[in-house]
Amino acid sequence: MRTYVAKGAEAEALKVGANWFVVDATNVVLGRLATKVARLLIGKDKASFTPYLDSGDHVVVINADKIRMTGNKVEQKMYYSHSGYPGGLKEVPAKRLRPVKADWMVREAILGMLPKNKLRARRAKKLRVYRDASGLAKHAGQKPQPLAV
Repeated sequence: MRTYVAKGAEAEALKVGANWFVVDATNVVLGRLATKVARLLIGKDKASFTPYLDSGDHVVVINADKIRMTGNKVEQKMYYSHSGYPGGLKEVPAKRLRPVKADWMVREAILGMLPKNKLRARRAKKLRVYRDASGLAKHAGQKPQPLAV
């Protein structure tokens, strides 16, 4: 059986407005949170999903500093960055990065699960990650719906 993909004006007609969701990351495993949020950003769970259109929802992640990492990832997982100069590779373990940039860690995990194509930047703009619950007040006007992960 073939999968139907709407094209042209028909695809635009199927496109519905984006919803807002809030996800509480308290005691949630990082990878599981990232997959759920990435699916929302892509719009994969909607009946009107079209691969070449941005039909995803807006997602606000709160309490990123209370994220859980399984196994020995806290000690063993490394985050790499390169300055562009010879010998400029820097590696920082998650144990050192987590107290300082927990929101960045969650954002990188989610963005790493998005497809690497021209829609990636547009989908990334629909993601907001905050260290604590105080960031939710900025989006009260959008009335985000709570989402259980």
